[in-house]
Amino acid sequence: MLNRVAVLSDIHGVLPALEAVLAEPDVRAADRIVLTGDITAGPQPAQVLDLLTGLGDRVVWISGNADRELLEYRRGQRETIPDPIAPWAAEQLRDDHLDLLGSLPWSLCLSVHGLGRVLFCHATPRDDEEVVLVDSRLDRWKEVFGGLDTDVRTVVCGHTHMPFVRLAHGRLVINPGSIGMPCGRAGAHWALLGPGVELRTTDFDIEAAISQVVQDSSYPGITEWADCFLHARATDADALEAFAPRDGRDHTP
Repeated sequence: MLNRVAVLSDIHGVLPALEAVLAEPDVRAADRIVLTGDITAGPQPAQVLDLLTGLGDRVVWISGNADRELLEYRRGQRETIPDPIAPWAAEQLRDDHLDLLGSLPWSLCLSVHGLGRVLFCHATPRDDEEVVLVDSRLDRWKEVFGGLDTDVRTVVCGHTHMPFVRLAHGRLVINPGSIGMPCGRAGAHWALLGPGVELRTTDFDIEAAISQVVQDSSYPGITEWADCFLHARATDADALEAFAPRDGRDHTP
């Protein structure tokens, strides 16, 4: 049984945002740091992986759709990736990085004090690209939770880059938001579990972080990329508009 777990999701290869969160006292003191996917697809993918692997067994890894896509691209299993920065990011990874990404599970369970058996995943327990949102209908939650063990009373997911906590059919659902590509509000968003749930935001010097990313990354257009995502130019309304049609809310039985 773990007393405290820090959940970091959707880092997207942004090193200064990750460094700021890892410096948080509650993250440093946590029993485990769980990464709920989309770790690498961004401007500093190798540096992020090297930092995280250096933390050893305290880090618990889960694959996201973007991590899978980078791996498939490098292994010749796909020719394109929808995210423009992803093909470039894939080419920055060493063989040991690829081996690590290829070994990651899509979900796993841990016992956390006060929350019981917690399932961690990237998008939903059954798929790394499905969309569920804070206002998704209950029938949608019932659908994506199909097949879960009844003793899993808490589910932690990422993918949509928007933090929330809600109940769905008696299960507590937590999305910590995004470390490297937040929507709606700048800062690195994460969650602290045990015995309750705390949604946290780590503020850091955005302009200094942009300068660091621009200096460190050779991605074409990195200045515009860093300005857009570290300043969280995409609002929560923009994100909801983009994601909402994908949660099946317009489906007519």
